[in-house]
Parts: sequence; C-alpha cells; structure tokens
Amino acid sequence: MNTLTIVGLGPGSKNYLTLEALDVLLTGETVYVRTMKHPVIDDLIEKGAKFSGLDHHYETQNTFEEVYEAIANEVLMHLKEGDVTYAVPGNPFVAESTVERLLEIVDDEHLKIVHGASFIDAIVTTLRIDPVYGLKIMDGLTIEDMVPDVNSDALVIQVYDQQVASNVKIKLMAYYSDDHEVTVVRGAGIPGEEVVLTVLLYELDRVDCLDHLTSVYINAVHPEDRDRYFMQDLEQVMTILRSPEGCPWDREQSHESLKKYLIEEAYEVIDAIDSGDLWSLEEELGDLLLQVVFHSEIARENGYFNMTDVITGIYEKMVRRHPHVFSDVDVTGSDEVLVNWDNIKNDEKAEETISDEIDHIAALPPLMKAEKIFKKMAKAGFDYDSVEGALDKIHEELEELKADIKESHSERIFNEYGDLLGAVVDLGRKLSLDPSEALLKTLSKITRRFRFVEESLLAENKSMTDVSLKIMEDLWEKSKKHDI
Repeated sequence: MNTLTIVGLGPGSKNYLTLEALDVLLTGETVYVRTMKHPVIDDLIEKGAKFSGLDHHYETQNTFEEVYEAIANEVLMHLKEGDVTYAVPGNPFVAESTVERLLEIVDDEHLKIVHGASFIDAIVTTLRIDPVYGLKIMDGLTIEDMVPDVNSDALVIQVYDQQVASNVKIKLMAYYSDDHEVTVVRGAGIPGEEVVLTVLLYELDRVDCLDHLTSVYINAVHPEDRDRYFMQDLEQVMTILRSPEGCPWDREQSHESLKKYLIEEAYEVIDAIDSGDLWSLEEELGDLLLQVVFHSEIARENGYFNMTDVITGIYEKMVRRHPHVFSDVDVTGSDEVLVNWDNIKNDEKAEETISDEIDHIAALPPLMKAEKIFKKMAKAGFDYDSVEGALDKIHEELEELKADIKESHSERIFNEYGDLLGAVVDLGRKLSLDPSEALLKTLSKITRRFRFVEESLLAENKSMTDVSLKIMEDLWEKSKKHDI
C-alpha cells in the first residue's frame, strides 16, 4: 500500500506552520487540501507549493457528513495510484472528520502525520486563557448531542453560520442565562482577519462574523452567580449539609429516620398531579429528588454506594429492559412491551419462586401492596376464571362479616373486614382498575359533596349540629344530582 502523509496547516497565519509542515508542503508533489479557504494557502502557493482543493464536495453533497465521507473517499482513491499528501486546517487530530475516517482505513505502517498547531492554540493565545484550569470543547455542528458544563470554561468550535449559531444558542440557554456574556472569536491568530467581540447569549446568532473560522468562548459560572443548578450542585449542597460544618438536623438523619419524609414527598407529588398544578408538580418532584440524593449521600459516607451508582444502576436496567429500543427486538404495542419487561425481569431473578417475589414486595401502602400480591398470585395461575368469580368472593366475605358482626365476635370481625377489603382489591385487578386511584377519586368526590352540604347550611346560618340527619341526606342527594 502507498503512503498517506497528513499535514496540519495550522489555524491560519503562516507563523503557526511548523518547519516540518512547510518542508513537506513545498517539496512534495501536488498536495490535496480539504479546503482552499485557508489563509495560509496563498502564501504557500507564492513559495511554490502545488495544491488541489477538494472544495467541490461542499457544493455537491447535502450534509457535512456526506461531504467528509466524499473527501475521504477521494483521498483513498488517489492513494491507490501512489503516495498522497493530504493537508487539513489546524491540527489533524482536532475536529477533522476526514482524518478520523482515513485513520480507520489506513494502517500505521503506511501513515505519516505532520503536526500542525490547532486553532484552539490560536484562540487560547488570543484570549490569553489557560485551559489547564478546565476547558470543555464542543462541536457546534453536533451541539445537540453535547452536555455543557457551567463549572468550567467552554469553547464551541465550527460555528459556521447563523443556523449553527442558533442551534448553539438554544442548547446553551438550557444551562446559562439568556443574557450571559459569550465571546465570539473569528480568525484567531490571522493578521488582518482576527475578530473578537463580546455579546449576550441571546444575540449569538445575530453577529455578522460567522463562518468556518468562528468559535464561541463561554466563561465558567460560579454557583453564587447562577440562576440554574444541576445534579452535581445538589449533591454538593447535600455533602455540605452533612459535613461537620453543616446542619445539625441533616447530620442526625439516617435511612430509617427519612422513611416517613420519602413517603410524604411521594404522596405530595401525586397530589400535585391530581390537582393539575404543574408548577406545584415541579416543586414536589424537587422535594422527592432531594430524598434520593439524601439517601445516596448517607450511603456514600458509609462506603456503600453514591448517586452515580444509583444513576448507573437505573440506566443499565432501563437499557436492558428496553431491547425493542436499544437492541433488535421488535414489538407490536405496549402490551408486548410489558410482557418482555416481565420476561427480562424474571430472567434476572431466575431462581426466585413466586412466593419469594411476594416476600420481596416493598413496604408499600396496603392497597398497592395487596394489588401487587394478587397480580403475582394470578401470574402463577391462582386466579378466578371470570369477573363473576371475584364478585362471588366479595359476596362470600361480606356474608361472613355480617355473621361475625351479628355474633359480636370482635377479632373475627377485624379479620373478615380485612378479607373483604382484599376481595374488593382483587376485583379491581380483575377489572384492570387501580384501587388506590379509584379510592382517591371517591374520597375527592365525598369531600366535594360534604363541602356542598356544609356550605348550603352555612348559607342559611345553620350548622350541621343544628339540623337533622334527614336534612343533610337530602342535601347530599342534591349534590349528587348536580354532579358535584
């Protein structure tokens, strides 16, 4: 196989060319160059260099991906005919998709790399910043797939045009305030072409110096100057609260002492959902998330696991249990998704019996726990043939309760009452109804009707203690007719 020499042209100015690069470019045969739109090209031609530009692919292809693929293919075609020198802007290993493609095909034995200074070097020099303190580099062309980090400085490269700048702006606005100052750098290190200006983030796509030489620099934002915070910030707050210099109450908490708060916060989330108040839901989800972070911090302090372990575990579980999304399994609908979920879950716990699964059901509220137990039993075939069978069971338990009440047998009354509740929950399972949701809806209806009765009496300057039960029952029936 012939030899491929890849040369870095530097960021623009001839001052950034290495001596080796200059030697290769001036003494070799025709040099294929990704784009002739590079400031150093004219200087090199004057010195005798011969270039063949590959810019025509930018005109014939629809996407940058297709452009880079076509350029790489042409270089490989010429490589079959003889040795090839291929030049790219900046450093061959910085934001050069064509080089990535070539490195996948050409082995090291037939490859030579000639170093070139990166445009990042030029930007660092122009802005006089030291990247050792943290600099996250993101590609403007793929900004949708990037995760900005406000804790460190950031540099968005390849902000080619207004559309790319708009995409970058929208992405960054999810992490920075709209009026956060950003620095636009165009042609860094190129005499006569360098432009440096500071604009507000929301103005980014309105500047008039956007082209292939444009990048955007964003300063880190200290926590005290932010109006947006992220998971790592919340974890840090919890670590501080639990530290010796933190809050005495937070330091005293344990997994056991926090249980009641976890339950309360979960129910407050449900209340917010039922009320339809999305602003309240946002706040309550935050309170619930705090409990997850709190428990994770306690576990971290004791050497068991941390928040990253929690996130990793659920991430892997979601990917593993959704093979129809992340693998090659096909499904026809949500019912089949649930079947696959149960099958995968069973494979993960292959040695567990149904009884073991029932024993491991969490300490849920009674209605939820009962529903889960009955579902497990039904999965094993312990189920009624029809809804009528579940109804018959309710009638059976009701008659037994009546008999025990008649005999005033308190212990048996308690047990039969529990059996009746269980039978009613099982009927809900058979009808595909959520017993907790059904009961909550009924309680909400009862509350509304009770309020109607009370307010109707107050409107007549009466209270419930002033009237007979018959009057209250009539008002109750009136509320039902008004669908309250």
